[in-house]
Amino acid sequence: MENSADGSYTIDVTLTGGSGRAQIKSPADMEIKDGRAAAVIEWSSPNYDYMEIDGHGYYPINTGGNSRFKVEIPAADTDIPVLAETTAMSEPHMIEYSLRFDSASIKAADTAPNVILIGGISAAVIIAAAAVWMKRRRSK
Repeated sequence: MENSADGSYTIDVTLTGGSGRAQIKSPADMEIKDGRAAAVIEWSSPNYDYMEIDGHGYYPINTGGNSRFKVEIPAADTDIPVLAETTAMSEPHMIEYSLRFDSASIKAADTAPNVILIGGISAAVIIAAAAVWMKRRRSK
């Protein structure tokens, strides 16, 4: 990831450990800035309120829906130990997991919605211009 330019990407991420019931969204959104990569980890539950990776603590970046954390990626293509606290049980519990980020799966973030929006606006402008031209032509 050190060779990737600053920007928005996606990266495949796998989760192992715990009871096997928890899942995370993959691919994850990833941002590279100044050679440092960070990913948004989205759990399959709203009950995670803390994560610890490589000695750094993280809190959710959202207040509704499934728990989401923006975490630095210390390394790719290796199992990274993670502690995550869940409040789904009678009292909070720290659970041990591992994350693995697959560097071969890095892709530029999808910009298709922007292309569709620009294309739609362009088409509307062309149709409006044609309608004005046709109206002027008929009135002559």
